[in-house]
Amino acid sequence: MAHNHIRPWRNIYRRKSRQIMVGNVPVGGDAPISVQTMTNTVTTDVKGTIAQVQAAADAGADIVRVSVPDQASSAALKEIVKESPVPIVADIHFHYKRGIEAAEAGAACLRINPGNIGSEDRVREVIQAARDHGCSMRIGVNAGSLEKHLLEKYGEPCPDAMVESGLEHIRILEDNDFFDFKISVKASDIFMTMAAYQALAEVTEAPLHLGITEAGGLMSGTVKSAIGMGNLLWAGIGDTIRVSLSADPVEEVKVGYDILKSLGLRHRGVNIISCPSCARQGFDVIKTVEALEQRLEHIKTPMSLSIIGCVVNGPGEALMTDVGFTGGGKGSGMVYLAGKQSHRMDNDQMVDHIVEQVEKRAAELDAQEASTAEE
Repeated sequence: MAHNHIRPWRNIYRRKSRQIMVGNVPVGGDAPISVQTMTNTVTTDVKGTIAQVQAAADAGADIVRVSVPDQASSAALKEIVKESPVPIVADIHFHYKRGIEAAEAGAACLRINPGNIGSEDRVREVIQAARDHGCSMRIGVNAGSLEKHLLEKYGEPCPDAMVESGLEHIRILEDNDFFDFKISVKASDIFMTMAAYQALAEVTEAPLHLGITEAGGLMSGTVKSAIGMGNLLWAGIGDTIRVSLSADPVEEVKVGYDILKSLGLRHRGVNIISCPSCARQGFDVIKTVEALEQRLEHIKTPMSLSIIGCVVNGPGEALMTDVGFTGGGKGSGMVYLAGKQSHRMDNDQMVDHIVEQVEKRAAELDAQEASTAEE
């Protein structure tokens, strides 16, 4: 399809970073940008937490983070790791011993916050546990929990303070010959976040974990995350992302993929191109798209679908998509397959018919990929 053609103005040149492993998921280097989320269940509710991890994985999450606030959570983590289909990152704050316990429990990565994990000696113990158990680590700097000495030096949270915090912690890890780490410098303010990541990208080769922290609810948090992370990703910065929403973790995963899909950085599932609709529409575009989004959630094959209400832009968009439907008159529209006009279809049967065509096209694309892989 034309969407896959190389255009110089569409190229994103990713920053070169060293690659680390989070379990079996590569992060950094030339690896695909991975999508993460975090459970919001009580970790000691093992059954509920595993169910949420599974739902996130089904939605496409490559990595899931679980908070480990106490010893009971460390014990629960061992069970969660056993059942999880994806690598689990243990989120550690305040208690360095939780980091050691999480490594012993089988976490793939330990997330520690320089602002509250404790002295260098304690960090060294966590590093040793990570090394002993094959864990990677994430240095997670947050504007809301910077070290006291940095707040005194800079007067308030700012990009320079966040980068300095990160670099101080990088030094501790590297002084202990530990290089399997990634780093994040998150704030709820998108300007502060972008400036911090841009500065950090210049001074370290470590992979960068992107996020706008505490971004808000589903709508406002999606907008803030898309602007902040979208700008950084467009500039080639970022190796793994987490969208932080006050919402179901599955929504975080969906938004993460939508951000990456919009930049051509990652493709999974059906990318629906649809018009906002107007008086010219030949069918109810909004209701149709809502129905198709739900009916096509199970498709993992990267492909495109255009749903356009009339012939102003419909035929042009359909030429560039795997499957297309353009509204016409007299209760029917034109179906396009692989960019070519195929046949007319009545509006009242179009949703079922489009689902059928998308599933058929997905099977064809999967077969083509399998055939190429065999060669």
